[in-house]
Amino acid sequence: MAPPPPPIPIIPVKAVSPYMGVAEKVMLQCDELGTISSMFPQVCRLYLTPEHAKCNKVVAGWMETAGMETWQDQAGNIWGRYRASESNARTLVLGSHLDTVPNAGKYDGVLGVLVAIEAINQLHDKGIRLPFNVDIVGFGDEEGSRFGTTLLGSRAVAGTWKPEWMDLVDKQSVKMADALKDFGCDPELLHTASRTEDDIFGYMEVHIEQGPMLEGHNQPLGIVPSIAGARRFLVTISGKAGHAGTVPMNMRQDALVAAASAVHMVEQIANRFQIVATVGQLQCYPGAPNVIPGSCQFSIDIRSGRDQTRDVAVDTIQKQLQEMVDERRMTIEWKEIHSAPAVECASWIQRLMEDVAIKMDLEPLSIVSGAGHDAMSIAEFTDIGMLFVRCGGGGISHHPDESVITEDVAVAIDALGKTLVRVAEDKLYLPP
Repeated sequence: MAPPPPPIPIIPVKAVSPYMGVAEKVMLQCDELGTISSMFPQVCRLYLTPEHAKCNKVVAGWMETAGMETWQDQAGNIWGRYRASESNARTLVLGSHLDTVPNAGKYDGVLGVLVAIEAINQLHDKGIRLPFNVDIVGFGDEEGSRFGTTLLGSRAVAGTWKPEWMDLVDKQSVKMADALKDFGCDPELLHTASRTEDDIFGYMEVHIEQGPMLEGHNQPLGIVPSIAGARRFLVTISGKAGHAGTVPMNMRQDALVAAASAVHMVEQIANRFQIVATVGQLQCYPGAPNVIPGSCQFSIDIRSGRDQTRDVAVDTIQKQLQEMVDERRMTIEWKEIHSAPAVECASWIQRLMEDVAIKMDLEPLSIVSGAGHDAMSIAEFTDIGMLFVRCGGGGISHHPDESVITEDVAVAIDALGKTLVRVAEDKLYLPP
């Protein structure tokens, strides 16, 4: 067997020394938050838990050190405001999430919040006030790891929280409403977490890429033009169970064999349409070694930056799978369990970030986000933009090996700070 290819070398960008010290501080802060975990030394910080509360308190302290006023909303999100130089000013929001998946890395979500705080801290240390408020938010839930529904914190801010979510329960049978009360929130006042009536003109999110593109192009930062829309299905193929030793091969209706063909078809069609599709779960029943599987259930997660392309691919998959099971004298059932449209980032924010990157002698690499982000919720009521930071190890994320380098964090702090200053200088905060 041939040895694996050597890892792609990460070559740090030059001339970032003015921000290396603060970037090292941010890396240490990520380490500190990584210890706030219910599974230490593994990282696990779920929504509305004691670990979430402790994290909010620590982050609020760093916000206050950076000259910000802090508060926690009724959905458990932590906020800091760097007040404008003028009264009755408009507001730009920066942020990301502070929750994690179980056995997580230390940078997903968290890095974006801390880079934003440090960018403001640099302005504060220089005595610079902007003509608009900058609010930084650490969302309480993006991952959905506790209650199974994602983007809870940002959906509350976007005013799209569904009342029935109060009845969701976690694995310990704790209801959402009770978890909010235990956290110090009032479920009856959760609607006050909405910022839709405030004069907010934009939202910017720094986030690790969670993919290999930046590493492959040897660039520290990327600019997100859109966030892929996702659809998710549970598919059940039903055949006929039978004795493994007595039913001839040409008379079988083996649901697992059909499901294996289906998985291959999903891969082929995704390649044809140049999208991504994943079968991440598969169970066959009755699941005995000497019984022909009578039914098989599997998941399909399918994503694209273009909803129309994704939906045509879904139609193609459904058509071809139906033809395949018909040939095998079987049946197939589809249940859609998730659907989210693709979200476009605002062109003015993209252009601004590109211009800042070019002036920093960086290549403004454009990367569609295949992962979902809090920005998707906030796009319901204001313009959004996203800046990706390079991941190491082929872009691995949701894993303890998740990594970034200090030099890239320094570039991100610099780029975000320059972006804020450009918003002020170009008067992009004024109504169109």
